[in-house]
Amino acid sequence: METPGLVVHGEAAPFSTALRSLINNPRYSDVRFVVGQEQREVFAHRCLLACRCNFFQRLLGTELGPGVPSPVVLSTVPAEAFLAVLEFLYTNSVKLHHHSVLEVLTAAVEYGLEDLRELCLKFVVKVLDVELVCEALQVSVTFGLGPLLERCMTFIEAHSEEVLRTRGFLELSAAALLPLLRSDKLCVDEAELIRAARSWARVGAAVLERPMVEVAAPVVRELRLALLAPAELSALEDQNRREPLIPVEQIAEAWKCHALRREDMAGGALCRRRRGTLPREHHRFLDLPFK
Repeated sequence: METPGLVVHGEAAPFSTALRSLINNPRYSDVRFVVGQEQREVFAHRCLLACRCNFFQRLLGTELGPGVPSPVVLSTVPAEAFLAVLEFLYTNSVKLHHHSVLEVLTAAVEYGLEDLRELCLKFVVKVLDVELVCEALQVSVTFGLGPLLERCMTFIEAHSEEVLRTRGFLELSAAALLPLLRSDKLCVDEAELIRAARSWARVGAAVLERPMVEVAAPVVRELRLALLAPAELSALEDQNRREPLIPVEQIAEAWKCHALRREDMAGGALCRRRRGTLPREHHRFLDLPFK
């Protein structure tokens, strides 16, 4: 009886190097992509993409006709991110960068590349900083990446004031801003958080060409107005008349909480102090210290 064969392995590095030389190489290429807003031409090989990724198997599954095939247009993925995807598909490794890793992560999710997605997530966690965290939070909310959302929130809670001053904060969607405003662990005072929310709404109103109060409607109820001192609340009310942001009913609830000195009048959680809430004289009546 013939003995079973034995699989033996050669060195992986030369194989990987050889395949890497084919990335975006027009030689032997049988498919062209036009990628990103810059419309960069990228060369690839149908059989390799199709066997490595179901997305490309479906995309490239039609039979080639005579003549030179038309390029495949992928306008939503930046060229640098797409080349990183190709590098992974050709070599099963990828060089990631701080400035583009979230674009690679987005492509990995959209193309169903779970291994690349996990590599990107591990890299993001390692390099997470004040400038990256809001963009990462947005990606986590958009694609339902729970573990990344948790890591982003932990970072934001520890560096709240710095994060609120970033451009990334101003560009958050309402859905991504909600978990931030709901956190008890933000290291920032409520007055500063309200100012940041107003700046966020101004930017959103300009971009979306909608009134600030309409842009802020999905998130503004998470602001804990009852934590403000009466003088601060009065100043906020005056500003709100000039630049509407907060429903007058919400401000009235905060005044009622002050008048009756009962936390239940302001909805419980909306009176609860955050980690960074500065003490004010009336807080002793709320009986809701940070937990």
